[in-house]
Amino acid sequence: MGFNFLRRGAQAEVPEKKASATGPVVAYQTTGRVAWSPRDAVSLTRTGFSSNPVGFRSVKLIAEAAAALPLVLQDAEQRFEAHPLVDLVARPNPMQGRAELLEALYAQLLLTGNAYVEAVSDLDGAPEELHVLRSDRMSVVPGPDGWPVAYEYAVGGRKHRFDASGPVVPVCHIKSFHPQDDHYGFSPMQAAAMAVDVHNSASRWSKALLDNAARPSGAIVYRGAEGQGSMNSDQYDRLVSEMESHHQGARNAGRPMLLEGGLDWKPMGFSPSDMEFQKTKESAAREIALAFGVPPMLLGIQGDATYSNYQEAHRAFYRLTVLPLATRVTAALAHWLARHTGEAVEIKPDLDQVPALAAERDAQWSRVAGADFLTQAEKRALLGLPAVSADE
Repeated sequence: MGFNFLRRGAQAEVPEKKASATGPVVAYQTTGRVAWSPRDAVSLTRTGFSSNPVGFRSVKLIAEAAAALPLVLQDAEQRFEAHPLVDLVARPNPMQGRAELLEALYAQLLLTGNAYVEAVSDLDGAPEELHVLRSDRMSVVPGPDGWPVAYEYAVGGRKHRFDASGPVVPVCHIKSFHPQDDHYGFSPMQAAAMAVDVHNSASRWSKALLDNAARPSGAIVYRGAEGQGSMNSDQYDRLVSEMESHHQGARNAGRPMLLEGGLDWKPMGFSPSDMEFQKTKESAAREIALAFGVPPMLLGIQGDATYSNYQEAHRAFYRLTVLPLATRVTAALAHWLARHTGEAVEIKPDLDQVPALAAERDAQWSRVAGADFLTQAEKRALLGLPAVSADE
């Protein structure tokens, strides 16, 4: 008979739970604290989306194309034409339809690397509404094992805490891969931040040039009557004031300058390096498009000959950018919603209804239909279709 019960601080043995061996190491410095995002999403969105036409069009092009993809809901046996989840996705909340909600979801993921969806459930736990939450207001609270135990949504000094420790989480967190962060994703906007700065600086330089009548500045050389090369302070202030009030700005473009005795105007032309600013701007625009995965041809960027024609660029855009993003996001949403409903269903884009992939779809269907060594069940499996029941 042992006397272990007399030991101070003795605890009952509990069965072991499976968990990552590195989880406690990850959460050692952040237990119970909010893991803040390493980049300022608000500033990046302002400079790269609101103030940059290339970033704006790239995000809009991807988000709108992905949101417009037709979706199918199916399990291992059938595709559902009528289902509560079909109705939920078609009308996620009273203020938004499917396209508006998905466009906001994809745009948040592209701009910040993170996307959050909140489910409003009924008394039985079934989701009734879906809402996209702003990523810049959301913070992840990691637990002792490194996994999120809560999400905090802060607005105007007030915070709402979503409990994520239970089996059913009210918030779905979709994030892009980040090699140096365990809780937040890495956005294309962060990768394109330097190119965005270059492009915005080139635009500001062009605007300043236009404000100066689209001509380079020059120099006013002063030679006094007796050969002196300097003016007194009163003469200098008067000259600067006259230049600012009568010879700067778009409304004074082309206005002749009246120079008094001793003053001479020496215009300065552009150097070859100064004339390269337009090429620099186009190169920065291509880098922004590259970070988002948009063919520059689709953005109207001149001088890009990566694709032989517009149709090929359009097909590559869908195959390499839109479809991978939509497939990953819809799969994450389906897995999260399945935890609420208890049904093993799958939500994915319907590739048979994408016009940009019509040529590939026709070729695939012809190859599969001509394979006589395959059964009908194997052909349907290759095409991603559910199996046909014995009654059909």
